[in-house]
Amino acid sequence: MKRMSGYYILNDHNEPVECHNLMQWGEWLQKANRIVKQDKVGKVGEVLVSTVFFGLDHSFGSGPPLPFETMIFGGERDGYQERCSTWAEAEKMHQEAMQLAGAVKP
Repeated sequence: MKRMSGYYILNDHNEPVECHNLMQWGEWLQKANRIVKQDKVGKVGEVLVSTVFFGLDHSFGSGPPLPFETMIFGGERDGYQERCSTWAEAEKMHQEAMQLAGAVKP
């Protein structure tokens, strides 16, 4: 059985691709734009909804790789966190977090 590295980079279509070379992965992380979307919410922008590609699998071997993460910083939902597998899922997850943060009506 092939061991998974847990390290991912994005290809030209924003699809996660496993990377077995730690140096290559680190160099890619330094240069890449890994932000899917970030929005400030509230009258003075006191809440941040952030969705990023971490490049690490946060499934810990249970299910499909989860290299994307959305978090809410500040406000009533401070600390909210969700993870997913694809860029498209990450965009949807970000929109759902925006609703939770009160920025978008359901």
